[in-house]
This record gives sequence, C-alpha cells and structure tokens, in this order.
Amino acid sequence: MGLFSFIKGAGEKLFGGKKEAEKEVEDYKITALKKAVQALGIPVQGLDVELAQQVIVKGQTATSADREKLILALGNVDGVGSVEDNITVTNPEPVVLEPVFHEVQSGDTLSKISKEVYGDPMKYNEIFEANKPMLDHPDKIYPGQLLRIPNLN
Repeated sequence: MGLFSFIKGAGEKLFGGKKEAEKEVEDYKITALKKAVQALGIPVQGLDVELAQQVIVKGQTATSADREKLILALGNVDGVGSVEDNITVTNPEPVVLEPVFHEVQSGDTLSKISKEVYGDPMKYNEIFEANKPMLDHPDKIYPGQLLRIPNLN
C-alpha cells in the first residue's frame, strides 16, 4: 500500500469536457473510473474510488499482479496525478523482488523497453502480457504511461 505518482496530463481521456457543477463533475469522474476498471475485467470486490487531489482506491483483489494492474489502470488516466493504494490482497505472492514500473518515453516501444530491461528485444510480449487488459495491442503505448515490468526469474 502506498502512493503512486503519474503524469497528470497524460493518459486515457475518460472524463470528457463536462461543464457541470464541481460535485457533478466529481461524481461523473468517479463513475468513469469505476466503469473503466470494470471494462478491463480486473477482479476486485467492494471497489470504492474517491477523487481528491489524487485517486484513492480501496477494495480487495486476489493477487498482487491484479492490485498493480488496478493502480495502473486508474493512474494512466488523463488528469490523475497520483493513486493512493488501499487495496487488500487476499492471496499475495511471496515478494522476491519489488514490482518494477517503467514510464514510457517518447520513442519507446515494447521491444526497446524489453531490450533495456531484459537485454532481449524479443521478450516484449512479456511486458505486453503483464499489462493486459490495459494494453490491447503492443504498439499502443504513449509517453507518460506507466507499465508493469515483470520479473522473468
């Protein structure tokens, strides 16, 4: 559990251009965030999202990988600067290494990131699979996006 920082001006455009009262806009954004998580099919029970200067996420998921995906799904949204993680993991995997994240830079590809991290550009699919369902194609990444980098050991 902790605070994860993201680039506030990068990410998926979920919130649109609503010009409603501040509370209505906040409710709209929370609903959009919940729908985005549900659409990705990440298993979480009791999902509760609060929106302040950051997204505060609470809930319960079975694995640490699902927890990380949930944080990335919420943080990689345009306008979100940080995600406070209050997610409980019911069946946590033994922690061999802390999770590694990579911020996509202009000109990055999954192959380039794979070569930097693993020394082998052909292992890009490992990164792609670790970031499903947020990624639906290996070529659809953007600057500022945070990606999970799986440990291959």
